[in-house]
Amino acid sequence: MKRVLVVDDDPTVSEVVAGYLDRAGFAVDVAPDGHTAVARAASLPPDLVVLDLMLPGMHGLEVCRRIRTAGPLPVIMLTARGDEEDRVLGLEVGADDYVTKPFSPRELVLRVESVLRRAGAATAAGRDAGAEPWLRAGLLTVDPAGRRATRNGAELALTIREFDLLEYFVRHAGQATSREQRVWGWEFGDLSTVTVHVRRLREKVEDDPAHPCLISTVWGVGYRFDPPQPNEGGVGHGR
Repeated sequence: MKRVLVVDDDPTVSEVVAGYLDRAGFAVDVAPDGHTAVARAASLPPDLVVLDLMLPGMHGLEVCRRIRTAGPLPVIMLTARGDEEDRVLGLEVGADDYVTKPFSPRELVLRVESVLRRAGAATAAGRDAGAEPWLRAGLLTVDPAGRRATRNGAELALTIREFDLLEYFVRHAGQATSREQRVWGWEFGDLSTVTVHVRRLREKVEDDPAHPCLISTVWGVGYRFDPPQPNEGGVGHGR
């Protein structure tokens, strides 16, 4: 049974969310503030955190930073409608998705299931002997089944969405992708989130993120993954 930590100072919201998650088959812990959430996550590590940003004592962004210091942990943020700056900052510190208030509890459960399904793919599919071969692009190696990626042999610390984006780019090398395109199978919410994910991904795969060579901006369209020249190693498959 997957464990979800719900962090919200509104007891009504926490109760409703916990109830829906419980009926969906999750074990649920509830924390009313940031300090309690950090302590709870350390003592009883969850599989995913549903995190409100506006918390007493410690802002949700700081909570997100602290609970992710021990390693990757899926986080879905709860934000007030219209607070684009907070959503962008949340994505910058590594949140995987966000839901704006007021929200449908059923939608939130679907988001939780979707994020956990992607996060769990590395454990389940990575052991499959007949799993899909790795994808290679220069110094980058992408393992779709294990949901792992390396650069020059070093494993990249990617969030769920960053991995999905990198895999999509490598599979569609040379093709321009608009920011409106549904790369992950769900709606982005707003285009600023796409910009954040691309910027974070560039910081992890580019030699000089300020002057990217792999992920190029196609002005007026979106982005394009440009594979290295043949003498640098092209895109291919292998083990």
